[in-house]
Amino acid sequence: MKEIVVVSGKGGTGKTMLMASLAHLYGRAALADCDVDAPNLHLIIPPRLVDKGKFTGLRLAVIAPDRCTGCGTCVKACRFGAIGWVPAIGSRRPVVDERACEGCALCMRLCREDAVTMKERVSGEWFVSDTSYGPMAHALLEPGAENSGKLSALVKLKARTVAAKEGIETVIVDGPPGIGCAAIAALSGADFAVVVTEPTLSGLSDLRRVMMLATGMGVQVGVVVNKHDINLEIAGRIEDEVVTSGAIVLGRIPFDDEVAKAIGRGVPPVTAAGSPAANAIHEVWRSLREAVKDQSR
Repeated sequence: MKEIVVVSGKGGTGKTMLMASLAHLYGRAALADCDVDAPNLHLIIPPRLVDKGKFTGLRLAVIAPDRCTGCGTCVKACRFGAIGWVPAIGSRRPVVDERACEGCALCMRLCREDAVTMKERVSGEWFVSDTSYGPMAHALLEPGAENSGKLSALVKLKARTVAAKEGIETVIVDGPPGIGCAAIAALSGADFAVVVTEPTLSGLSDLRRVMMLATGMGVQVGVVVNKHDINLEIAGRIEDEVVTSGAIVLGRIPFDDEVAKAIGRGVPPVTAAGSPAANAIHEVWRSLREAVKDQSR
């Protein structure tokens, strides 16, 4: 089984557009949307829900008022400021701020009255769906919730499990932008990383960070310069730096109004007949297949 992860240094570079197009070209693959904070692959590849479940990330401290003596040990010990005082009849009692609690359980360990327990906290949902291009695992983290990396890893596990069950040889992952925990989880165990960038100085800077992360994790890197023709000079600088680093230039995609029109119709841009961008994506796909094939030798 081969796992290809499409990532980027920042949002808006065309990562999901390219990932959906690759899913179309592969024809039958297991798909995973690991951008759990802001998933949008479903807007281009409509899913038909098959299974879903709750995601429990961090635990939450709960103080039992009938056991608490109000000693204040937990209030002083919480480095996150998640436990404070509220008035109670005859005295004060500590209360937990659910938004600030990090689930470290220090308060529970220090409480001499065993008044603190830790409970699982639901912070999102995971889904397994069917699509026109194969099964898709995806998820949604609640706004402001933690553990995006853990949920991203769970999404990948769901995609791999379905792929193994159905005998699918390729897993394509839509990774989150940046180099945070969710991106690390998305890249973990991958065979190949397709990094999508744009020809700007910030795009070049972000590209360097993502390439450093992927290569540091032992993942081979191929780079795609999207909308390359808006700044040919920087596009050339990016490609020179990619080659110097030992990565692969998979191709260039020109600016093309048909891309936005295809996304507006809810279809992968590669399906736009006669589109310069669609033709370029075909070339990227051919380069990617050759790179992955060479990797297997």
